[in-house]
Amino acid sequence: MNPLNRPAHGAATVDHRAAIAVETTRFVAALEDADLTTPVPSCPDWTLADLVKHTGSVQRWFSSLLHARVQEPPRKREVDLRVPDRQEEYAEWLAESATVAAQAFAATDPELPMWAWGVDQHARFWVRRMLFETLLHRVDADLALGRRPTIDRPLAIDGIDEFLVNLPFATFFAPDVANLRAPDKAIRFQATDGDGDWSVRLRPDGFGLEASPASTDTADATVQGTATDLLLLLYGRLHHDATAFTHDGDKDLLTHWFTNSAL
Repeated sequence: MNPLNRPAHGAATVDHRAAIAVETTRFVAALEDADLTTPVPSCPDWTLADLVKHTGSVQRWFSSLLHARVQEPPRKREVDLRVPDRQEEYAEWLAESATVAAQAFAATDPELPMWAWGVDQHARFWVRRMLFETLLHRVDADLALGRRPTIDRPLAIDGIDEFLVNLPFATFFAPDVANLRAPDKAIRFQATDGDGDWSVRLRPDGFGLEASPASTDTADATVQGTATDLLLLLYGRLHHDATAFTHDGDKDLLTHWFTNSAL
């Protein structure tokens, strides 16, 4: 398998490196003529300037991890982020951050074993994670500017998979995830606009994404929506009671999940 194109639940493959460049370009375009003091409702207490600074910093920090081939959790972040003094230069700086990332990708074998906080202990983890940091915050910028965000469906499918696969490992920065326990309960997320079906099982000792469920498998609660809306739901950008979704089953289980799972 080409490590740059890892399939998500049988969906179309995604070139994570190329997608980062595309999503960053879309983010930069969204900032044209925008007031960077605009609040970002989906990231409370942040402005567009904060959003851009965070996204570019993540790209540069992850790039430094790739160059360092880290084999254990970093103890400090000594990275020259080169954040401009003037916010008017933030958009150009963000575009340059994607170039810094591309240089790190070119110098790093994606199959190289590396420490990562998620399940995939290879360099490719950081590329995939960078993609969804960039994509999600590009969406946040669109929402802040009153625009309806669009997400390419293959990216949405891959993003759902990436979120659910790694969520059990996120407790060190999202401690509420540790509350996702239940006596053998399953929640199913189903895309209504094509392939895409995920089942998460909660147990007394933890939870995890199950192998691709069969169409006949039952769940204690089910949520259905388009792949894009499901991705935004998982990241807390949409509420599960929004009209974009249909759901049935154990409502308390769904409330428990969404109360504790958003990153």
